[in-house]
Amino acid sequence: MSSSALDTDLRPLLLAGPGFRLAEVDARSTPGFPHGKKVGKAALKKGAKALSCAQEQLFAESRQGGGRSVLLILQAMDTAGKGGIVRHVIGAVDPQGVHHHAFKAPTAAERRHDFLWRIRKQLPAPGMIGVFDRSHYEDVLVHKVRGLSTAEKVEGRYDAIAQFEAELAGAETRVLKVMLHVSKKEQKRRLAERLDRPDKYWKYNPADVDERAHWRDYQEAYSTAISRTATGAAPWYVVPADRKWYARLAVQHLLASTLADLRLDWPEAHFDVEAERKRLAAS
Repeated sequence: MSSSALDTDLRPLLLAGPGFRLAEVDARSTPGFPHGKKVGKAALKKGAKALSCAQEQLFAESRQGGGRSVLLILQAMDTAGKGGIVRHVIGAVDPQGVHHHAFKAPTAAERRHDFLWRIRKQLPAPGMIGVFDRSHYEDVLVHKVRGLSTAEKVEGRYDAIAQFEAELAGAETRVLKVMLHVSKKEQKRRLAERLDRPDKYWKYNPADVDERAHWRDYQEAYSTAISRTATGAAPWYVVPADRKWYARLAVQHLLASTLADLRLDWPEAHFDVEAERKRLAAS
């Protein structure tokens, strides 16, 4: 495929829709890529140039009045590698064309508004790739597992999310939703590594261990949220994330393919090129 370094389109292999069950996904698998880490890292490096070019074309289009943008939503349990995706995939493109926002627990001021209020404030402008590290899905996932909202309220939010994302698609924003699926065993190993390395202490949160007690509930909550909100306009892709190199390669491919679907090109000159060459030569 011209959109990435891979010959196989991973999208049909990673697509999740109605009836999806997260328990059926092997977090250590590498769908569509029968090679190992060394080849995978080389493919990631190769794909970075095409992704960067597509991002620049999207940005250039907006400078000529284009209104299109892309929103990448990253959801995952802790340690699944969202930060690595931002560094190794998004980090390969020009930062001026990226709007990245990591959503934390809502502030008191944000809680006085509808749950989508703070999300709308961070949407990408035309020409931008928006990246959400967590998102409005926390308001159904955490609220469902922790009982922070009533079941009726959570249920209503699925429809609100689907409608919101349909509006985004109608406003020329391509929505790409990715769930990085890490296994409970691998998460435990990664948390232990953070305790073994002083340079990783800052990443360790004691609350992550508390959340592990709700692992099965979170898996069910993700299954429900994905099943209820996967649409043609805002598809969900579940990426096995126990192997970080594969997760990064897969997300790069998904993002590059989304940009390729836009059939981007360089804007034509809005001036007489030959005349400007002569003016420049004479200056």
